[in-house]
Amino acid sequence: MLSSANRAGTYEAIRVEAGDGARAFAELRARGFTGLNVTTPLKEEALRASDDLDDIARAAGSVNVLVLGERFLGYNTDGAGALGALAAAGLGNLRDKRVLILGAGPTARAAIVAIRKTEARVAIWNRTHARAQSIVEAHGAEPFDRHVTYDAILSTLSPGATPHDVGLDVTHAITTAANVIDANYGSRSTLAATFNRPSITDGFEMLHASARASYAIFAAARTP
Repeated sequence: MLSSANRAGTYEAIRVEAGDGARAFAELRARGFTGLNVTTPLKEEALRASDDLDDIARAAGSVNVLVLGERFLGYNTDGAGALGALAAAGLGNLRDKRVLILGAGPTARAAIVAIRKTEARVAIWNRTHARAQSIVEAHGAEPFDRHVTYDAILSTLSPGATPHDVGLDVTHAITTAANVIDANYGSRSTLAATFNRPSITDGFEMLHASARASYAIFAAARTP
């Protein structure tokens, strides 16, 4: 198949069960695959399978792009996706802006690492306080402050999640932030309905920016 960028190739969706990543990655390389996009729950497995990592993947502890050559090269474009989504929302310049990340998984960590590089002030909220605190300590994020009005909120929570926690409720933050983005897209995007705020945008722009960054990595790997 010839892509619109005049490169021959195919792009296939392959389901791999959690815990089977290492075997699947090696098998796909043997079958002639040269690169993979990796989704949850395999991002940490891809990290462990990588022989070398880019800066975001190393700092975030997760890989969502694998280049399959003689060595496995691990990259993370979730951070680029987060920046692309924020830029699409009108926040191209994030310096000194206050951004709140909901969640503490691989996508959240990559977003925090990338956004902090812009000199924004990044805070973290998670339903498990200990997990949020570990990210504050590891990545230099700020703890969630219910008294702050955030310029943007990026939710990396799973579809259908209702981020309410006794004593640590983010409802007010979500309803008052100028921009709220749900990293989920399509039918998996449920945050707008949960909080009855139609202006919450889904994660299509995040997916698009991440995909562009992934394609650039694959194209560079195939260029002599």
